[in-house]
Amino acid sequence: MIARGLGVAPEAIILGVTARSAFGLGTPLLGALADRIGRKPAMLAGVAVFIAGGLSVGLHPSYVTLVVALLAVGLSKSLFDPALHAYVGDTVTFERRGTPMALVEFSWSGAFLLGVPAVGLLIGAAGWVAPFPALAACAAVGALWIWIGLRPNSSSAVSRAPVTKGFSAILARKSALAGIAVGVLISAGNETINIVYGLWMEQGFGLRIAALGAATAVIGLAELGGEGLVAGLADRIGKRRLVAVGIVVSTGTALALPLLGGSLAGGLFGLFAFYLSFEATIVSTLPLMSEQVPQARATLLATNLAGLSLGRGLGALTGAPLFSLGIQANGAAAAALNLIALGLLLGLVKERGN
Repeated sequence: MIARGLGVAPEAIILGVTARSAFGLGTPLLGALADRIGRKPAMLAGVAVFIAGGLSVGLHPSYVTLVVALLAVGLSKSLFDPALHAYVGDTVTFERRGTPMALVEFSWSGAFLLGVPAVGLLIGAAGWVAPFPALAACAAVGALWIWIGLRPNSSSAVSRAPVTKGFSAILARKSALAGIAVGVLISAGNETINIVYGLWMEQGFGLRIAALGAATAVIGLAELGGEGLVAGLADRIGKRRLVAVGIVVSTGTALALPLLGGSLAGGLFGLFAFYLSFEATIVSTLPLMSEQVPQARATLLATNLAGLSLGRGLGALTGAPLFSLGIQANGAAAAALNLIALGLLLGLVKERGN
């Protein structure tokens, strides 16, 4: 709909989205600012960039301003997300950190289940431009809330040392490096299936847009459930143990997808179980990684997010070619990557890095 509104080919929009995603690889450098200037200023900077992007489209709708807005989204998340998770890490003890970090991640599934339909309604009622100023206005309210509601960091949470010192501390910790590698592998494994699930559902069950929308809703509910599991279990059974359990379940469901695909109900159940276990795994890595290098917390969390972006990119590159062999090939690849990640997790990653 955006492509039609601009009079460009859909591939032009996809190119802009791809450029936005590429910004994720720059997250370590941008996210490290939260260790230098503080969590609250970094969060506010991220929101300000987001607002500027949304307003640029609202004030002058064009393909150029759309790309600017997409890049602003990528930049804003690279600033905001590591600062937010580091803030939680600074203010909540490690033993209780799993629950608030999982609650923060409800914003992801909430955007999936509520935000995307709301944007669709706005586009239908007022055209493709309408969501951008509306999202900018929502972000402005969020910025005000952050400004008023969040207390500044203590001086111990902010380092005036060069950014390179934070990266040096990360490189010196085998547990931290192994944790980043685990994130790359499980993210790549998930994306090998995520990139083709729509094609699989359409080819296997003849689903069209409306039914694929229902399948997408199932995935959104699975992500919500995965975050709920982390909120309820991570602090009780341990973050590292929950990551391991999630990887095992995700591996089993990836291998079972071809068997479950004999019926629509089975296929939807398989997708639900796969995304539920993956979301529980990925969310439980956040509190686990937050205590690997406490003196460079935001830098490490930003590097971890970049690793997840890298994994998604690698999985997307391999997922489509594998699907030419059938969904079983994608499931086998995802399982293999997960098992390597499990080995690294159990062999090298500690519950606490320090």
